[in-house]
Amino acid sequence: MAGELVIFVTCPAPEARRIATPLVQERLAACVNILPALTSVYEWKGELCQEEESMLIIKSTRELFQRLEARLKQLHPYEVAEIIALPIEVGHKPYLDWIHSQLAEVPIEAGKET
Repeated sequence: MAGELVIFVTCPAPEARRIATPLVQERLAACVNILPALTSVYEWKGELCQEEESMLIIKSTRELFQRLEARLKQLHPYEVAEIIALPIEVGHKPYLDWIHSQLAEVPIEAGKET
């Protein structure tokens, strides 16, 4: 297979399931893992920030990335959301096949602005 991606997105911990669920329901993501507790330290608008967040690890494809990114921007509360995609270079073929099977029939409503 080609074109599989792992996408990393940080978000406020209470928002993680609210963001993850529609991505899977709309078949923009085959799976979203939620790592519930991490601390992000960064500078934003001249201030040092330290936030408790969750990490979403999203499995999808390059073909769906633009729609997935657009949907994430709708769902995400941050002004500038971390949305970083990395290609899956190699992997267990049955799992990669499963990713594609989950995303094979994307409903028309997927990615539709709500």
